[in-house]
Amino acid sequence: MLNGKSILVTGGTGSFGKHFIKRVLSESPNVKKIIIFSRDELKQFEMAQLEPFCSNLDKLRFYIGDVRDKERLIRACEGVDVIIHAAALKQVPAAEINPMECIKTNVFGAENVIDAALNCGVTKVVALSTDKAAAPINLYGATKLCSDKLFTAAPNMKGSRELAFSVVRYGNVMGSRGSVIPFFIKKAKEGKLPITDEGMTRFNITLDQGVNMVLYALENAWGGEIFVPKIPSYKILDVAKAIGPSCEYPVVGIRPGEKIHEEMITETDSINTVDCGKYYVILPSSPVWKVEEFKSHFNAKSVLVGFKYNSGVNSEWLTPEEIRELIVKHVDSEFKPI
Repeated sequence: MLNGKSILVTGGTGSFGKHFIKRVLSESPNVKKIIIFSRDELKQFEMAQLEPFCSNLDKLRFYIGDVRDKERLIRACEGVDVIIHAAALKQVPAAEINPMECIKTNVFGAENVIDAALNCGVTKVVALSTDKAAAPINLYGATKLCSDKLFTAAPNMKGSRELAFSVVRYGNVMGSRGSVIPFFIKKAKEGKLPITDEGMTRFNITLDQGVNMVLYALENAWGGEIFVPKIPSYKILDVAKAIGPSCEYPVVGIRPGEKIHEEMITETDSINTVDCGKYYVILPSSPVWKVEEFKSHFNAKSVLVGFKYNSGVNSEWLTPEEIRELIVKHVDSEFKPI
């Protein structure tokens, strides 16, 4: 699908960006160009030393820039066909005490990506969202909800351009930087794993699943949709038992801006949500295409009004044993519980 295309990945040195680019290099060997757009020159340098990136430098362009800088972003997007927008400030506690910094990157940066796409002849844009954007209670979630609204409204500004904007929304990415599993693996050596709340739950998705979803959106988006995966939940306490079964689990209380359970589809969203089999899709409230044609094309069915997709009432749960298997497969092949 991406052979012959030029792709720009904002936040391209992050966990998702690197995994996505690896997949593209593997599955679309004739991709024209991949631009890694990010702020940190050291991360770009380190990424360029690793396989498969160092073997494909003729196809890669490392571009230092910030999504807050619209002029720089537009320059980077010249000749680009596809944008994957993965850049964000995502640490919840940091956003609570640095609110404007989070707004500048996550909201103004999203608008800059949209403007760059409209100005540069881009044909596909997929933006990464988060479960924290559904009924947000923290600033990070609120900024990502704003970002989602910008991208789902953007098709109304495309005019006659052949351009589709869409969003993918999913839960905690297993093993991503700053997430709970790498934190617990490190802390287990101390014999204590701090638990925020024994009843806390989260959705779980692997990087492979996240990339699969972005590729699905690239191929199937009509414009303005939010794609939501059907994925399992886990209990934070079960993650601790999987990683440190012999550890103590002191309860330290939830951090500012945290929820006990996360949502990806709220009851209000259910009015515009359809089930496409592998994914739920939240349709735009003012689509530029006919909803019935979309549903017929994808054999999609509307969910029941009042439906909600919540990590605490999920139908699929990971056990500590299954969490261990996933850690070995997707995070650390040499992992051993302590």
